[in-house]
Amino acid sequence: MGRIIKTEFYKLKRYHILWAGVALMLLSVLLTLFTSMANDGSVWDFAYLTEQVIKNNMSMIFPMCITLIAGYIISRERTDDTLKSILTVPVSFRRLLAGKLIVCGALSVMFGVICGVFTVLAEFAAGFPGFSFLLAVKAVLQITAVNFFLYLAVLPIIVLTSRAANGFLAGVILAFVYGYGGMFAAGNMTLANLYPITASLGMVGYRSYDEAVHWNIFLCFFSLLLATGISILLITCLKNKEPKQVKKKSVKAAPKKGW
Repeated sequence: MGRIIKTEFYKLKRYHILWAGVALMLLSVLLTLFTSMANDGSVWDFAYLTEQVIKNNMSMIFPMCITLIAGYIISRERTDDTLKSILTVPVSFRRLLAGKLIVCGALSVMFGVICGVFTVLAEFAAGFPGFSFLLAVKAVLQITAVNFFLYLAVLPIIVLTSRAANGFLAGVILAFVYGYGGMFAAGNMTLANLYPITASLGMVGYRSYDEAVHWNIFLCFFSLLLATGISILLITCLKNKEPKQVKKKSVKAAPKKGW
């Protein structure tokens, strides 16, 4: 397993789609800055900026982002037609998938750090009050932790769509709907503690100072643990054979008439 993970890390430098992840992290911060221009009565400071970045990441950006990148990485062996050779080493598809998912978990942490850095840079550009070095470190750690927990929340979708050719495209749509559903789940704290997407917020105590927010850390942990357990079960149930691909029927060209 160690060699598989090491090899997958070496492969990352060939994947230009990682820049799409960086761009989406920047988009999350820029979208937050754009909403700060709305005169809705909110008092913006650095802490509130961080909260809004986390919310945008949760509801619109990161579930879709990490599902897209993970699906792309998983599908490369099939797209490059190297899966048959790998499975004869022998390396089972289960072990190969597990190695790729561990690397994607590391990527979710990396994107969290990048988003945190973008948030601090946005603070310097906008000049919101309440900035301090300790709050900056806390912001980076919170954003990074939430991104990792969001990855665990969407992990079942990634695994479920990993077997089909181009199945990750359907997974991206499911992940976006799944993530956006967190906006509605957040309206009920009981549901928010059980819904894996919003449970990611509870794990870092998002807006815990608010009297209307009551996180149950045990329920949040159980929700994410359940999502991780489902993912492990799905991986265990996978067959080690090469995933089936849709074969295109060859169309015979009709003989030309005349000369």
